[in-house]
Amino acid sequence: MLAATTTEGEPMATPWTGIIEDARHYPSPHNSQPIVLRVDDDQTATVFYDLRRGLPAESFGIPFGHVCAGVFLAGLDLVARAHGFAVTESLDHAEMDFSRVDRDPADHLHRLGSVALTPHPATAADREALHGFLARRTSRRPYDATLVDDDAIRASEAIAAQAGHRFRTTADRATVDEIVRVNQATLFDDLRNDAVHTEILHWLRFSKRQAADTGDGLSAETMLMPGPVLKFAMEHRGLWEAPGIGATFKKVYLSTMRGVRQLGWLEGPFGSPAEYVEAGRTFMRIWLDLDARGIALHPFGTVITNPRSHAAFVERAGVDESDGRMAWMLFRFGRSAPPPLAHRRPASAMTLTATADGGAS
Repeated sequence: MLAATTTEGEPMATPWTGIIEDARHYPSPHNSQPIVLRVDDDQTATVFYDLRRGLPAESFGIPFGHVCAGVFLAGLDLVARAHGFAVTESLDHAEMDFSRVDRDPADHLHRLGSVALTPHPATAADREALHGFLARRTSRRPYDATLVDDDAIRASEAIAAQAGHRFRTTADRATVDEIVRVNQATLFDDLRNDAVHTEILHWLRFSKRQAADTGDGLSAETMLMPGPVLKFAMEHRGLWEAPGIGATFKKVYLSTMRGVRQLGWLEGPFGSPAEYVEAGRTFMRIWLDLDARGIALHPFGTVITNPRSHAAFVERAGVDESDGRMAWMLFRFGRSAPPPLAHRRPASAMTLTATADGGAS
């Protein structure tokens, strides 16, 4: 069994030092940063998902653990190429069992597979892609109400099609406004679920100092809400339905949604860990392509994971979820002012080193 803690301050095998330092900037649900790497030697590493950092309370929260893995692996490949290496993967695709942490808190690392590095001549395009990866941020700021250009749409369609998925978008005002309303209502609906409410509270950071100290979570700053207001609102969820106060909370939340002119989503196979991983990989590639074009993006993840909201979205958008396909990602995209920085944990916090007996420390 693997050790429950990572090493701090011990040297990592090169060339992993620089690769992990950059790869840690991958996006994750609630900025939970659940991926852990065990450096086995200079060429190989084992990839794990830290079950303590997942979101199992939400419907589809467990599949999105593997989606997050796919997002990370897409970023790792890009980062490694800029550092002069190609990545070869050998993935396990086993189901995640979050209940095992309840049985044994030390047993919290789910093995995703192994990765190996082989030399690759880094190109100018590789280095530019790394620059874009490091600069990428989720923008919850108001957007400028302009449409995304057709070239960007076609590029997203092509990336999705290469992986057997379909990228769709709508700029129909009534449809956009209704789905934005569904997204807003989803938060209040989720708060009625005790387990989801507890999970959300665990990942909220109500001050800049708290966000910087933990290096993870959803900060009030990135959510564009005053920390004390957010804290009070989330700790007194019953008031969301109260006259006056509830309307004020909702108005503050919806103010960040100004200027949303267009929504995009992805449809495709989404029924097994292997498909979840490939979905995440596809989403990351589309996100980075849009970001390179100056187009901001903000996932509406809870609309997908909340069953009532998912059904409302599917009906409004005219999605066909037959034959094992699903609308598994929804987001607003457009142009906005640069968003605040979301903090990341240090590379040492996501790194294990192999021990002589084959374990890790």
